[in-house]
Amino acid sequence: MVEQKDEILLTIFLKHDQTKNLGEINAKLDEAGFWKKFPPEGIEVASWYVMMGIGQVVTLRVPAGRLRDVNLAIEQSAWGGFSTEFYPTYDFRPVWENIKAKQA
Repeated sequence: MVEQKDEILLTIFLKHDQTKNLGEINAKLDEAGFWKKFPPEGIEVASWYVMMGIGQVVTLRVPAGRLRDVNLAIEQSAWGGFSTEFYPTYDFRPVWENIKAKQA
């Protein structure tokens, strides 16, 4: 997908609460409605990976005006199962491909 002008990529680290086992984490997420609330409707998941021993890393395509919606979904449903870190990112691949093409 091509990035839209008002869109950002937002990478979120969902770090497992290591004081809980997986069953306890999933119970907390279910209780809080995490799977229904995150990501908010209309927000595209660009990638979602599990990092063994750490948790999950999700990259979302977010229209700039919807950033608050993502934050609220995390605050309302992820905390207690995950601690979170947020990193605004961008797709460097087209830049890299352009550099490689010029070098060839």
